[in-house]
Amino acid sequence: MDDGNHYGFRLPDELILLRDQIRRFMREEVKPIEDTLPHDAIECAPEDLARLRAIAEGMGLTRLTTPVEHGGNALSALARVVVAEESAKCRAGAYSPALGAFGGGPPIIIWSGTPRQIEKYAIPCVDGKKRAYVALTEPTGGSDPRNNVQTRARKEGDAWVLNGRKMWISRAASADYGVVFARTRDGSPPQITAFIVEPDFQGIEFREIEVLRKPSAYEIVFNNCEVPAENVLGEVGGGFGVAQTWLVDARIPYAASCIGMAQEALDMACGWVKSRPARDGVLADRQAIQWMIADSEVELRAARLLTYDAAAKVDAGAPGKVDASVCKLCGTETAWRVVDRAIQMFGGMGVAKEMPLERWYRELRLKRVGEGPSEVHRMVIARDKLRNTDGGMYFG
Repeated sequence: MDDGNHYGFRLPDELILLRDQIRRFMREEVKPIEDTLPHDAIECAPEDLARLRAIAEGMGLTRLTTPVEHGGNALSALARVVVAEESAKCRAGAYSPALGAFGGGPPIIIWSGTPRQIEKYAIPCVDGKKRAYVALTEPTGGSDPRNNVQTRARKEGDAWVLNGRKMWISRAASADYGVVFARTRDGSPPQITAFIVEPDFQGIEFREIEVLRKPSAYEIVFNNCEVPAENVLGEVGGGFGVAQTWLVDARIPYAASCIGMAQEALDMACGWVKSRPARDGVLADRQAIQWMIADSEVELRAARLLTYDAAAKVDAGAPGKVDASVCKLCGTETAWRVVDRAIQMFGGMGVAKEMPLERWYRELRLKRVGEGPSEVHRMVIARDKLRNTDGGMYFG
């Protein structure tokens, strides 16, 4: 029995209960529905989703990021990590955890908007009546929001006029609005502002980009798209801070969801090799198999601890930028290796579509790029280390 004591980091009792509750929910409620769906499905029938959400509502597992004053549960960062890890243990993985049973919610940065913006855009997302996207990445790059944003916005009367392109934006075409980052003044650094953009604004177009798995991503083209001045999110020129808040908040549970998929893959592989006959025993007796299991277990323990630590620091009020990069880098790269090893241990069955492994493999390949590619996070981590290290005892 896992008591939540992860090699020096012990989850609080309430989060152990939450974790175990989600595990039962995934096993008893989500998987039976998932087993009836096509291999690449990310949604279930509306009646099944309604039933799952009703059960989740009864367990207090909805409105996870919504502030208490707006009827939500406002889970801590560490609690959201626990939810993300456990709810990704389904075939749809991190893209549609628990088949959407816990609901979506608006981008967390919307809660910093005006009362009107919260009422119009945030609350309907909480109620499941609206969906949203965040558009930061562009053809020129997106992991350095201060310098790479080339989409421009100019003020004309009571509106801002946007021109430019955003790339690789998930759920964009089906969303009811998006938070779009645009350059409002050149300089070093340039001024970035966040705008709330609706799909029926004139001058906006969505173009599908097919990727490794369904659903597709989208390119968004802005051609003299007029956005009311009241749709500026936060202050004019304050978009970089808004983007940083969103990125830190998103990257930590993002890492946790990848760890969840990989942990399930490793557990499946262990069950398989213990029962798969090999000469004079089973596959689990082979040193090559044991080393793959050992390497995977060590790496997952480290990735999980880094992710828990990053979430705990954010909950304590510490800046989370570098810690978010550390756990995102480690979580996605570790999960990719672990799932790859699990496929190898399963052999031909590992790539069969009756198994979730190849679906997770494709998803994790995308996760190594999404929320900033691994190389950018290495750059962030290295810059921070070089800036804050004096050279040590022998080279100070």
